[in-house]
Amino acid sequence: MTTVRIDALTVRDQIGTNPEPHARFPQLRSRPADCNQVLATQQLTDFLAVVADRPDEAAAQRAAVECAQRALGADIAVLTVDSCATAAVGLPAEEIPLFSLTADHLPGRRSTMWAGDVRYHLAVAPLGGSSAGMLVIGRRSGAFTDEEVCLLRGMARVLELSLQAVHLVEAERRQSEENARLIDSLQRRQRLFDELSSVQRTIAQREPLSRILDRIAGAAAELLGVDIAGLTVLESDDPGRMSLISAAGIPDELMSRMQRIPVATLGVVGLAIMGDELVAVDDYAASPMAVPELVRSRLQSVMAVPVHENGVVVGAMFAGSHTEPREWDETSREVLSAFAEHASLAVTDARALHEMNAAFHDALTGLASRSLFVTRLENTLGGDRTGGIATLLIGLDRFKVINDSLGHQAGDRLLVMVADRLRDCLRPDDTAARLGGDEFAVLLPDSGTADAAVLVARRIVTAMRDPFDLDGRETFVTCSIGVAFGEAGTHDAQELMVRGDLALFDAKKKGKDQYAVFDPAIRESFQRHLEMEADLRRAVLRHEFQLRFQPIVRLATREISGLEALVRWQHPLRGMVPPLDFIPLAEETGMIVPIGEWVLREACRQAARWNAQRGTDAPLTVSVNLSAVQLDRADLPELVESALADSGLAPHHLVIELTESLLVDHRAEIVERLKTIKALGVRLAIDDFGTGYSSLAYLRRFPVDIIKIDKSFVDDVGDVPAAAALTHGIIQLGQALQLSTVAEGIEDAGQLSELADGNCELGQGYYFAEPLTSDAMQELLFPPPAG
Repeated sequence: MTTVRIDALTVRDQIGTNPEPHARFPQLRSRPADCNQVLATQQLTDFLAVVADRPDEAAAQRAAVECAQRALGADIAVLTVDSCATAAVGLPAEEIPLFSLTADHLPGRRSTMWAGDVRYHLAVAPLGGSSAGMLVIGRRSGAFTDEEVCLLRGMARVLELSLQAVHLVEAERRQSEENARLIDSLQRRQRLFDELSSVQRTIAQREPLSRILDRIAGAAAELLGVDIAGLTVLESDDPGRMSLISAAGIPDELMSRMQRIPVATLGVVGLAIMGDELVAVDDYAASPMAVPELVRSRLQSVMAVPVHENGVVVGAMFAGSHTEPREWDETSREVLSAFAEHASLAVTDARALHEMNAAFHDALTGLASRSLFVTRLENTLGGDRTGGIATLLIGLDRFKVINDSLGHQAGDRLLVMVADRLRDCLRPDDTAARLGGDEFAVLLPDSGTADAAVLVARRIVTAMRDPFDLDGRETFVTCSIGVAFGEAGTHDAQELMVRGDLALFDAKKKGKDQYAVFDPAIRESFQRHLEMEADLRRAVLRHEFQLRFQPIVRLATREISGLEALVRWQHPLRGMVPPLDFIPLAEETGMIVPIGEWVLREACRQAARWNAQRGTDAPLTVSVNLSAVQLDRADLPELVESALADSGLAPHHLVIELTESLLVDHRAEIVERLKTIKALGVRLAIDDFGTGYSSLAYLRRFPVDIIKIDKSFVDDVGDVPAAAALTHGIIQLGQALQLSTVAEGIEDAGQLSELADGNCELGQGYYFAEPLTSDAMQELLFPPPAG
């Protein structure tokens, strides 16, 4: 799904200043309703200051409607909460026909209202949270523009945040008075209340965001009595990475190293972000999700809780102890959660102001912003027109590879060129927008039929396939598109956006570089995907994975020389889940990191035990598959070295297997990482060799020892001459390069004979044995004495 995220650089910037509280709003009162001027940062800051300066909720609501009326040149303004008018100007509340605001005046729909014998043109902005309702303004002279509606919504969001702050403080006050059980003593609760109130004041005063977050981290560390506390946020251009932006008790040198690190590599913090839930570990060293580097730094206990922006996870707040193990009781969890909520409030407030500064157009590409796009979509759906309306949700494929390999400046230039191609594919009345990162959207207000929208989607997909010129380098990046079609007056904007996102998810799942049209079955498939993801996260914590071992045999002597370790998932309800059903999901979510580490350590441990039992016999090798996500870890060589040291397995008895596809988008640091692993004495193998990416250049560039011939060649080796010739060619290539060759998927004696006659060194497959449990492999390697 499309999300809005806070960039680590953005949150370091100072957002706004703090004006002195005042009782009037001269900037807005004395100027005409020029929307572009009203949207200025200082004016929104003044609006927040006026609202936040009021002593209670009723006064804040009254100030809000007065400011909204003056700012937008309205004749009347009213705030409704739970279908009741809580504040009104221009007309007495009892003279406003509230019943007509409950159905006919939906957000985004242009409409009018009669009050007595006067007709008012209305603009409506929703108010969410615990004060759900509407902020409504009316004008006798004419309808409000899209830009004025955007500003009204900005004011509604500011009011929502201010009321939320009032509610949070009130809730903490009530909890302090009524529920001393949450903190060890009333005095500690009072300290928490004082700290949170102070944070609320700094947010209302618009102190720099970095200073607010530092204050939150320091207060959390002090009240929890821990050694370290901090806040990490996701990068907006790469949500798979995060940066530490605020901390207490962490040296500056370590903070500088914790920038743009993969989410999945940070253990507890990463799990809190990916699972959107509090994660607490009392004994960190014994935890299966422990990061070796942090274990070596003597981290004893750690707890993390997600931080949200408008309900979407954008980071995590954590606390940890180095001096002694810590049992994270309910009180500690609630304290950290309270500070995380205030960090969420500060981040959301900063983003709200940042978005209003760029309310109309994306600063990088010049396309419409998300806010303006949604407003136009709502007005199109709620207007007087009839007929079909379509939205296209567009995501770039492989954009992360461009950013990582060429740099973020090149990535930005690519986004600008993508926007230009997008404009060329549209009509003048269509709207193209950049939603954030590498995600775009298109509004087709008069598409007529779903087929017409599909034609536009097909045109965009085709246009993106042509190479982009980045500083003389041809660069290719395709796109996936989700198409959603609706009828004016029938569908709402939120539903159409959700349908487009689901269709985009389906297009990417089917292989990318294509479009998909929303169908109700897609929603069901996505729900199953979410359920499987939740089960997978629980499986990591519950240790539901098992290893199977398949023998690798010397074809000339039929002796077992090695084993391939294969992971299986024993689901408590579904039974044994096939690897193809969960490995791609594990890679997508980052869960492959803890799973892969467990597989590596367990395979090394088991192989070392069997080699010890074999005594003077030839020792076994064990092969472990490595995913692209694991290969992206900077600490991968240290992990391999640690697994070998802990198990006692000799390095040359471990084989790391890489698929050919991993080598296509390689980067210089990946090659160096593999060379470091190779220097340990570990051997490297290319799995599924010959499936489409084979190149002598890869074999020269990477320090490979073994090539594994894909099963698709072995299947036909005895029946199809061409397949036999290709297979023998690969074997001869391996011999020429002094590489061992392993034939995969041997299932009958004919295949075995053909491969052995062709001087293939090793083989594996069901002809010898299926993947076996540890107990079954023990019996195969060490059969009991006869009789």
